[in-house]
Amino acid sequence: MPNRSILDTVLVIDIETTGFLNQEAAIVEVGIVGLHLENGQREILFDSVCRESHLTAKHRTYPMGWIFENSSLTVEEVRTAPLLDDILPKIQHIISAHPAGATAYNRSFDFDFLESRGVRFGTKLPCPMVLSTPICQLPARHAGHGRYKWPKVTEVWEHFFPDQPYVELHRAADDAYHEALIVWELYKCGVFAVT
Repeated sequence: MPNRSILDTVLVIDIETTGFLNQEAAIVEVGIVGLHLENGQREILFDSVCRESHLTAKHRTYPMGWIFENSSLTVEEVRTAPLLDDILPKIQHIISAHPAGATAYNRSFDFDFLESRGVRFGTKLPCPMVLSTPICQLPARHAGHGRYKWPKVTEVWEHFFPDQPYVELHRAADDAYHEALIVWELYKCGVFAVT
């Protein structure tokens, strides 16, 4: 039976990609943070740049190269990184070893990518972006998109931590580490439920 620490720990996952799943984009980085619900402590459990075999020159320029223009991640780092297929067993092991479940900011984006690569999730916890929408109450940009827009990570951060400036690095582990603190705030508010 897993120890109590594992049972009280949820995973917050973040990936960096070269675009969207329907663009045949590639995953270039994966970060996983363990959030201890008992005390809010966070621990980086996995942090790796990676490459996929279908990665080509088209993935480093518009419209696919956004990550290389908006973060410190370089094409060379990805080119020399381990193959995603080689690190997937470790990622799966971490997920499987945490029965309390996992989430991600914009969960459907990250989980759809990982599931398309064969990752299996047991308990999928609520999406903090969706949960934060009625809390932040940022007006929708277009009629028909609902009353409020989905907030960016930095917008939720500003809501919960207005005195702690934060610049999103768009690096998987660092993003997940900060997103875990948002999850912790949602949990303390009784909004983020773990069953």
